[in-house]
Amino acid sequence: MKDQDFINEQKRQTLYVALCAIFLTNAIVAELIGPKIFSLETFLSLQPAQISIFEGFTLDFNLTAGVVIWPVVFITTDIINEYFGKSGVKKISFITAGLITYVFMVVLFVTDLPPAQFWLDINAVDSNGNPFNIEEAFDKIFTQGLGIIIGSLIAFLIGQFLDAHTFQWLRRLTGSKNIWLRATGSTLISQLVDSFVVLGVAFYVFGNWSFDQVIAVAIINYIYKFFIALVMTPLLYLAHFGIDKYLGKEFADKTAETAAQTNLFSKD
Repeated sequence: MKDQDFINEQKRQTLYVALCAIFLTNAIVAELIGPKIFSLETFLSLQPAQISIFEGFTLDFNLTAGVVIWPVVFITTDIINEYFGKSGVKKISFITAGLITYVFMVVLFVTDLPPAQFWLDINAVDSNGNPFNIEEAFDKIFTQGLGIIIGSLIAFLIGQFLDAHTFQWLRRLTGSKNIWLRATGSTLISQLVDSFVVLGVAFYVFGNWSFDQVIAVAIINYIYKFFIALVMTPLLYLAHFGIDKYLGKEFADKTAETAAQTNLFSKD
């Protein structure tokens, strides 16, 4: 019996490490690819949406590339919350925020390093033969403004904590059933806050956007995130199925119930 308990605990710890690795990797990659803005309509071969939200602001679905994988972070958050509780979510959130800060410090440092002349020479023209400055391109791609970094980190932590608490609040209301409700509900609420905070801090507090423009762009971003959260719900059930297979249904249920009970009496 003790051997089986040891094996179960080892599997539980391995699961947490794997989920944290998925969470951390996607969060950092999303930050790095964030500077690219892509057209969702063009990708889907659709006409521009041309949504008129406020006077003077007609918006299309032009989104940061980071939103492509950011929903994976929120789904992983819900899975960690289900089996390891709010403390498990907060632990990896603080670690991720610290490592994102480290990544940006490294990026800012290397962009100030003097480029090798041969590197500039062999990349002096682009694929069409036009003059090309690879050092300037590198700096523009990898260097983000201080406001974006601060806004992203603030929105990340607020979104994660709100998601964790909302998830457990819905779990107390629904019990162990209706996974889709607590996962989708918590994600939609946290994404709403995340969308407005990151743009507000980055482009209103530290930038030169008007308040109306922040609200308009945030609404477009949230519409996309809302849709993706609904579309990705089946993946949540697939993940639960895989975890039940890995841990064993009985131990997986026990782990989730322990997390729920811990959250019930937790003051954080």
